[in-house]
Amino acid sequence: MIVSKAKPIEAVLTMLQGVQKVGLVGCKSCASACAVGGEKECQAMQEALEAAGFEVVGTVLPDESCHKMLLRRELKPLVAAGAEALVSLACGSGCQTVADNVKIPVYPANDTLFVGQTERVGIFHEMCRTCGDCVLGETGGICPMTKCAKSLVNGPCGGQKNGKCEVDPTNDCAWILIYQRLEALGQLHKMEKTLEDHSPRSYPQSVNVREAKK
Repeated sequence: MIVSKAKPIEAVLTMLQGVQKVGLVGCKSCASACAVGGEKECQAMQEALEAAGFEVVGTVLPDESCHKMLLRRELKPLVAAGAEALVSLACGSGCQTVADNVKIPVYPANDTLFVGQTERVGIFHEMCRTCGDCVLGETGGICPMTKCAKSLVNGPCGGQKNGKCEVDPTNDCAWILIYQRLEALGQLHKMEKTLEDHSPRSYPQSVNVREAKK
């Protein structure tokens, strides 16, 4: 189970500056269970965006927003409807999976907190460090905390060689990937922004959705 909390709506509106047409992508799995990305939350987000003057061209609610192959089909109607950007109401992994499938900006509506255990044998790729302070809107949908071996939020470090990480040469340099993604999106100016380093947190954590609703 991936547990997330919703960003303040003001943060979402700030990320969407300069955009008119928006598509919403929820998740029937973890995000729905956490009450941050289900049908009700997508409807609330649509109402908030429309009240702020945005045009919501559509909403999709995939079974798993982090399933790359299944998600690709789900996103086509939003792109065809002319969405200039997508808002992901899923976890960091889901947001990045959406970004991997489209060529328009994708912005996170949630901050991912922590990942629970899944008791099945399979193949997985780490996409989110669950830092609790999502910067994917500034880094082209690529997480520097996870993709960078040094978790640099202001990179690159200068040690890359031929586009590969100096810590693990089998991995691509995260900040070169970020640069290339931002360049493709026409958002290279975001590389000039200095991001705040993440503060350490204590573990384990917990979230009580029922208590939060009281």
